[in-house]
Amino acid sequence: MAAKNFGRTWLGRLLRGRRGPAPLDPARADLVVVVSGYDDAEAASAALARGTGWRPAEQAVLRHHLVLPTAAVEAVLSIVAQDGYAADGPSRPRGDGTVELGVQRVQVLDALHCSQERSRMAGLAARHDGTVLGWDARQPGGAD
Repeated sequence: MAAKNFGRTWLGRLLRGRRGPAPLDPARADLVVVVSGYDDAEAASAALARGTGWRPAEQAVLRHHLVLPTAAVEAVLSIVAQDGYAADGPSRPRGDGTVELGVQRVQVLDALHCSQERSRMAGLAARHDGTVLGWDARQPGGAD
């Protein structure tokens, strides 16, 4: 009997109330870069502090820009997919046997997590004979 009325009990109402906002769609046409970091020496906190229009309490699409040997792309995509990342489009050939690949995921962005993700991407790229060019974060440019 309790299971039948679960949605009408105080516990059911409590659990329903815990739903957060719908995830930000990375394919939205109105996303604009609000913060970026392309200098390895710059702290994530400094990059976020100079961000234009960045709204820290809202979801953002965090995107990392990698340069990888063409043969490493599938392996890297497989690894980053485990943490919710996906390619932001097709890889772009650079003419030297490498490609530029963007990987992105939706998250609420803060200095600690941004720094951790930068470090993880740098290690992953290095293990596959690649490098990281930098990162950026996009949010909707106007009001939803």
